[in-house]
Amino acid sequence: MWIDTHCHLDAPEFSNSLPNIISAAKEKNVQAILLPAVKAADCQHVRELASQYGNAIPGLVYTLGIHPLYTNQAHEEDIALLEEQITQSLSDPRFVGIGEIGLDYFVEGLDPHKQEYFFHAQLDLAQQFKLPVILHVRRSQDAILKALRRRKISGGIAHAFNGSFQQAEQFIELGFKLGFGGAATYERALQIRRLLVKLPIDSIVTETDSPDIPPAWLKQEGIAFNEPAFVVRIVKEIAVIRGISDSEFASAVWCNAMQALPRWSALCAGNPNFTLAS
Repeated sequence: MWIDTHCHLDAPEFSNSLPNIISAAKEKNVQAILLPAVKAADCQHVRELASQYGNAIPGLVYTLGIHPLYTNQAHEEDIALLEEQITQSLSDPRFVGIGEIGLDYFVEGLDPHKQEYFFHAQLDLAQQFKLPVILHVRRSQDAILKALRRRKISGGIAHAFNGSFQQAEQFIELGFKLGFGGAATYERALQIRRLLVKLPIDSIVTETDSPDIPPAWLKQEGIAFNEPAFVVRIVKEIAVIRGISDSEFASAVWCNAMQALPRWSALCAGNPNFTLAS
């Protein structure tokens, strides 16, 4: 069965076509999608989307957090608001963790001190509530690893991973799975492809990060933006890189995601609506 471990269904690009986006994913047998919040003010909306489209995508889940790209406009009181939203969501089986949080040392104009403040505060919340985290790791692998080692974090996913093999090993040792998506479909993505071949199969999960990180074929085929239905083709291309069958890879990825986010596993366990990908 196909799974997208990172998809921003609440993005403006989807606002006028979300029912069609969900329908296309369902038609491709995408049975689980993780929707990470990016702002404290968006928590309620993300929760409502997961509830609204949960019948179509039975494994549709969400996480709550403040994305590093939004920290310049965030306020200290947003941490208290986020904590309140997390507390309210604990009874919701579709709530599976804290995210998207992290550090981004690539995008210019972001205050590194504000980024670090919100990242550390949210890691503290993850430790407090014993929840896994969805990490944004962009030119910040070592700083994030250092912060994780200071706390007892219940693992999670390092989304859109593009670090070294040694850094990958350290995230894995801390209980994290590593997310790969459309970037791997570019022939020039040699580092990512080397990782996909070399890493243990039980450390890999797949994602679209839609509407962002478009796969290589998007522009060639005149498609406006990435969407969760495309995870199937992405997974098939990564399986070729890895040198295994689609079904073997899809099954491994599903198990890895469920291991990384136990509340997701609990939601899906024993649900008769799930069928194996073909």
